[in-house]
Amino acid sequence: MLAIIGGTGLYELPGMQVAQHLDEATPFGQPSGAIVRGRLGGHELLFLARHGSGHRLLPHEVNYRANIFALKRAGATQILGFSAVGSLVQEVAPGDLAMPTQYFDWTRGPRARSFFGDGVVAHVSTAEPVSPRLVDWVAAQAQQTGLRLHRGLTYACIEGPRLGTRAESLFMRQVGCQLVGMTNVPEVFLAREAQICYATVCIATDYDCWMDDPAMHVSMSAILAQYRDSLQRARALLEALLAGPLPEPEPDIRSALQHAVLTPDSALTEAQREWLAVLRR
Repeated sequence: MLAIIGGTGLYELPGMQVAQHLDEATPFGQPSGAIVRGRLGGHELLFLARHGSGHRLLPHEVNYRANIFALKRAGATQILGFSAVGSLVQEVAPGDLAMPTQYFDWTRGPRARSFFGDGVVAHVSTAEPVSPRLVDWVAAQAQQTGLRLHRGLTYACIEGPRLGTRAESLFMRQVGCQLVGMTNVPEVFLAREAQICYATVCIATDYDCWMDDPAMHVSMSAILAQYRDSLQRARALLEALLAGPLPEPEPDIRSALQHAVLTPDSALTEAQREWLAVLRR
């Protein structure tokens, strides 16, 4: 089942026939809000607003573990996220859509980055953290509908909530990043630990602050103005995607835990076995 994680401005899916609201707590705490289960475009879907109803949560306040666990428990095998980002390269202009395939973790706060620990040991490969099939699916539809979409990019995730300094922006460019945002880490890595195929459609709102011209530096007013316009294109892309068949999940991602968990089940508590069984589905 496909799950949609909505970022800034995407707090619901218009036209979705809602069947159920799932608001049960997880072993990792409360998700950002209730998961909506329903149908759209002929497909059964799950939807979750990353920042909660009314955009209540800052990026470092989002309980990413609870969000991913709740989606997996509800049946998600694939996740397509939507996020606002800054562009670190000239060719990705404000208003463009982009899909990263690599991530650079520049967060420094207390975000819980893994389901594992506290007696449960696992090491999951994230060399290729994004689902190629999801990226191909979205890119093909964008081409058919005439939407400009960049792919094969690297997303640098910063802590926030402040916008970055120019020195930070230049540094991220130097290490090979093309996009900068605040929310996709640890979301992307937790999805892999949960054996869920993951990809994000990013909406470029600005050029961050690496350009010499101060007038081009990021501000919240510019972000919101650009994002409102671009979000309509992202919604149209999603609508077109759901009008056709969904991609099949990659078997290697759906079995990512097969050889990654080192702690034998006999050494786990009953509660640990229960949540691990959900991730292994």
